[in-house]
Amino acid sequence: MVAAGRTRTREIPLKLHTKIALGLVLGALAGGTANAFFAGEAWLVFLSDNVMFPVGQVFLRMLFMTVVPIVFTSIALGVAGIGDMRTLGRLGGRTFGYFALSTLIAATIGLTLVNTVKPGEGLPEETRNELMQRFSGGAEGMAASGPPDFGVSTFVNIVPRNPVAAAADMDMLALIFFALIFGAALTAIPEERAKPVIELLEGIGDAIIAIINWAMKLAPYGVFGLIFVITSQFGWSILAQLGMYVFVVLLGLFIHATIGVSGLVRFFGKMNPIKFWRSIGAPFITAFSTSSSMATLPTSIATAEDKLDVQPKIAGFVLPLGATMNMNGTSLFEGITVLFLAQVFGVDLSLGSQIIVVILAVLTAIGAAGVPGGSLPLMMLVMATVGVPPEGIAIILGVDRILDMSRTTLNVCGDISASVYVDRVDREMEGLPPAEPKV
Repeated sequence: MVAAGRTRTREIPLKLHTKIALGLVLGALAGGTANAFFAGEAWLVFLSDNVMFPVGQVFLRMLFMTVVPIVFTSIALGVAGIGDMRTLGRLGGRTFGYFALSTLIAATIGLTLVNTVKPGEGLPEETRNELMQRFSGGAEGMAASGPPDFGVSTFVNIVPRNPVAAAADMDMLALIFFALIFGAALTAIPEERAKPVIELLEGIGDAIIAIINWAMKLAPYGVFGLIFVITSQFGWSILAQLGMYVFVVLLGLFIHATIGVSGLVRFFGKMNPIKFWRSIGAPFITAFSTSSSMATLPTSIATAEDKLDVQPKIAGFVLPLGATMNMNGTSLFEGITVLFLAQVFGVDLSLGSQIIVVILAVLTAIGAAGVPGGSLPLMMLVMATVGVPPEGIAIILGVDRILDMSRTTLNVCGDISASVYVDRVDREMEGLPPAEPKV
């Protein structure tokens, strides 16, 4: 019973993204204040090195340890899922081709924009050197050979002699190649033999996503510790670069939506882009609010069928596949983030290395889990592959929620645009009249 004169108040728990943002703000304030008044003090160095930094490292290492299994299971399952290509023939090939093209366009837009604006530049050389010295250790274990050279040997080395060794060495390109081949092999063997393997991979994938969710619960404390380490050593100046980074990501997503996706809808889907955007309000809002392609999938299918007149058989094939493999916004985000952090750390990426970033952004987008924060472990591996310290991701974690919401929205819009294109091709093949959007 509630005592007389008292009222029971219900506490509303803070959402995870709010806690992460608070961790960023409080860590930056605490670290920046400590730098302003106590820079170089022995106690501050001890606190940073022995308390804050280890807290952040525990969080980051939990993400690191999910990289190999999530890349392998997600990509293998994604490729195995297109086994329907054998029955759908050219439709399946066109679906996969559209995914690759739209994702490549997005990644290219991102890299072009970040090279033009250069949001990570402007830090003093001394600050960059100290940042690299502080965080360079994490990249060594993930990419011992350093940034790859872009040449014939790169393509030869994509094929691993030992896939287990490739996984242990975090050889990203070789790991992805093996996952692609393994997934394709599952479509080539009898279904009754492939089914238990697929179920095993699905179980492993679900368990890895659960680990990522646990790691993200530590994110507020990890972000606080890592941002405290950075700002207590370098002050608040580095945060100015963060605002420009957010602007560049959002601008890139906007450009791809208005030019990239709209152009694909017009030229491949033969549909008025204005009608397309006016018809997809429900999945647009759902994706933005949930940051999850999977959670938005039922709404996407219903909207494609009811509003865009996409045939149910097409929506049921393209959209679930797209929620796993077609990550336009994620590839654009990864490309911008890797180059932004390369600029922050003063890592000079050659054209060849940037092409590697584009390729990896497209391929790892396939492996990005359709859940909030699912792309972070993969992006850290892309960073390490081209010599950018993966721990540097701490700089952007505090603002990742709004970016996650935005890139997921573009992912879903790209999926729906793919269904419009494949539906148009199928109607032409079967002699059916074109779709009529119900705006």
